[in-house]
Amino acid sequence: VQLQASGGGLVPPGGSLALSCAASGIIVRLDAIRWHRQAPGKQRELVAGITRDGTTHYPDSVKGRFTISRDNAKNTGYLQMNNLKPEDTAIYYCYTEVVENPVTLRGYWGQGTQVTVSS
Repeated sequence: VQLQASGGGLVPPGGSLALSCAASGIIVRLDAIRWHRQAPGKQRELVAGITRDGTTHYPDSVKGRFTISRDNAKNTGYLQMNNLKPEDTAIYYCYTEVVENPVTLRGYWGQGTQVTVSS
C-alpha cells in the first residue's frame, strides 16, 4: 500500500490550500484517515481526523479553518485549509488505517507535503 500526498505550496496569510492523499495497492477499505503536521523544531501534531462514517475531529488551533473529508470509492482523503496563518507552516502528513484483508489492519504514512504560509 502506498499513500500519495499532494497539494502543498506557498500561500500568503489568509490564503487557502487543498491537500489530498490517495491510497493505492491491495486495499479492502480505509478506516480512519488523519492529517498531521510537523514544523521545524516541533513535534508532529494531529490537525484533523475522520472516521470511515465521516465523523470528524480537530484541535482548537485549526477548528473552523480546516475541513477534512474523504471519498471512500477513491480511497482518498482531503484537507481543505482556509484562512491560513504563518504558524500553519509545516510539512503535512496523511495517515490512514488500511484494511488489507479480513484479519489485517495496518497503518500507513504518506510522504509529506510542504505548506508554507508567508507574505
